[in-house]
Amino acid sequence: MPVHYVMYEGIKFPPAYNSEHSLSFAHNEFLVRDDDIFNVTYPKSGTRGTVWMTEILSLIRSRGCPGWNQTVLNSDRVPWFSTRLGLESALSYPPPRLLTCHLPRHIFPKSFSRSSAKVIYTLRDPRDVVVSYYYFSKMCNSYEDPTSFEQFLRDFLNGELPHGSWFEHVRGWMEMKDMENFFFITYEELKQDLHSSVRRLCRFLEQDLDDDAISSVVQNASFTAMRENPMCSSVLLPADIMDQTKGQFLRKGICGDWKNHFTMAQSETFNRIYRDRMQGLNVTFPWDR
Repeated sequence: MPVHYVMYEGIKFPPAYNSEHSLSFAHNEFLVRDDDIFNVTYPKSGTRGTVWMTEILSLIRSRGCPGWNQTVLNSDRVPWFSTRLGLESALSYPPPRLLTCHLPRHIFPKSFSRSSAKVIYTLRDPRDVVVSYYYFSKMCNSYEDPTSFEQFLRDFLNGELPHGSWFEHVRGWMEMKDMENFFFITYEELKQDLHSSVRRLCRFLEQDLDDDAISSVVQNASFTAMRENPMCSSVLLPADIMDQTKGQFLRKGICGDWKNHFTMAQSETFNRIYRDRMQGLNVTFPWDR
């Protein structure tokens, strides 16, 4: 079955969740509040980086107590405000709101620039993003089933996948890197030292959590805890949206899996395009070292 993507501002979006109206409303009419906290990623930015940060932010909000995470669906705790269902949830959400999206900077709510709302932006080695996105697209019925990894990689490099170009997404958001209401972190940093990462997040969010609360955040946001929690692993999604027989939503949660998929030629092509597209960004990510 062919997938008829929703088009908005020249970018493809999966049809099951998005509509032109929800995207246009999020962009042009959504009123950002000063106490809003946005969890922003490009798709598949690590253990579904979006989901991981959702769990971390929820646990920080509840001061380390896992009850909220374990009893309320992540999409209700941190609504996808640019989607049809998520927009409804976001508009009725009592402040302070936790909100999430994959939107590039140029179609983020216009009212954000007049607010002091905070954005947390999580990035991941784009080579691992490609691999994770490839397997996710095979599972999720709102995405075209990839014909091959070679073709999928080509589409990624050309910015032709749903949600647009990874390079433009990162460049757009990283323009904010020196602003005090913007916090960026990589999936690799979260993996390497989750404890320190949570402490940094708490400082940014002005949340004064004690050592026990921070330890509880770390413990309950582990890959194992997330995989065992049906409120965030998507096992409750119906098969017509997510075909769990084709793989696991929380698949591996590791860094460097791209090495098991890229040929030497693909790696060289990727590196050449990456260097060209990221020129002048003046940020060194863990995968650049």
